[in-house]
Amino acid sequence: MDILHLTYFIEVAKQLSFTKAARELHVSQPSISKMVRNLEEELKVTLIDRSARRIKLTDAGQALYERGLKIVDSLKNVTSDLDDLTSGRKGSIRLGIPPMVETSFFAIAIGEFKRKFPNIVIDLVEIGSRAVEEMVEDGTLDIGVVVLPVKNKAVFSLFAFVKDPIWLIVHPEHRLAGREVVSITDLEEEPIVLFRKDFALHDHIVEKCREHGFVPRVLCESSQWDFMAEIVVAKLGVALLPKVVCDKIGDGVKALPIAEEISPWHLAIVWKKDTYLSFAAREWLKYAACLFGVEVKLD
Repeated sequence: MDILHLTYFIEVAKQLSFTKAARELHVSQPSISKMVRNLEEELKVTLIDRSARRIKLTDAGQALYERGLKIVDSLKNVTSDLDDLTSGRKGSIRLGIPPMVETSFFAIAIGEFKRKFPNIVIDLVEIGSRAVEEMVEDGTLDIGVVVLPVKNKAVFSLFAFVKDPIWLIVHPEHRLAGREVVSITDLEEEPIVLFRKDFALHDHIVEKCREHGFVPRVLCESSQWDFMAEIVVAKLGVALLPKVVCDKIGDGVKALPIAEEISPWHLAIVWKKDTYLSFAAREWLKYAACLFGVEVKLD
C-alpha cells in the first residue's frame, strides 16, 4: 500500500462518492475507482460497499479510513518539519567556543541569531581552542571557534573574522606599570597566570618566552580571563590577554603592549570538510559570515 492509494481511498471515504472524490483530486473517475480496487485486492478486504445506490464504508473500510487519516496527517507533519529544517527555521547546533570569545564577540551575536531563528537550539560548549579543534574533527561539535593556526588545517573549512594583539596586564603598582611598552624578557622573573594547555594562547606564550631564552614561571593556569584578572588585581602575578579582553577589565589593572609580537589572537570559525552540515548549521555559518563581513562557500 502506497500513500497515493491511501490518499485516493481517504477522499472517496470522505466524500462517499467516486465522482466527487475524482473532482477533488483532479483525476478521472475510472482512475480513482481502479486505485481503490487495487487497494482492496492488495489488502484482501472489501473497503467500500457498492451494492446500494449510495456507496458506504465496510467495517474494514472505516478502520482504514480512521487510521489512514492519522497516517496522512503524520506525513504532512513530517513534510512540514523537513521544510522547517531545510529553510533553517528549526534544528540544533553544537557550537564550541573558548570562554573569551563568547564574552567578547558572541553573546550579542547568539542573541540576535536566536531572535531570528527562535526554534533553532544552540548547544554552547565552552572549552579551549585546541579542544574545540579536536571535537569538531571527531564530530562531537558541528562548528567551532578557534585560534589560528589550527593544527590540522586539511581537515577543516574555515573563515577568519578577527585579529587582535596580545597585551600584558599588571597591577597599577607593579614595577612595569609606568612603562609605555614592555619586552617579553621583562617577564622572565614574573609569576604568570596562563590559560590551560587546551587553549592555543598557552602554547603561543610559552613558545615566545622560550624564543627569548627562558621558561615562564607559571603561577597557575585557568580557562577564565576574569579569574586571571583577579589574580593580577590581587598582586599575585601578571597575565597576557588579547587586547579586546584587556579593554573590558577596566579599573584595577594596567594594560601594556608588548614589543615582541606574540602570535595574535587570530580567530576563525571552523567546520569539518567533506561532512554533512545540518540546515541549522548552514544558517549559523551564513549568519556569522554576514556578521563579520566575509564570504563563505558551503559545498
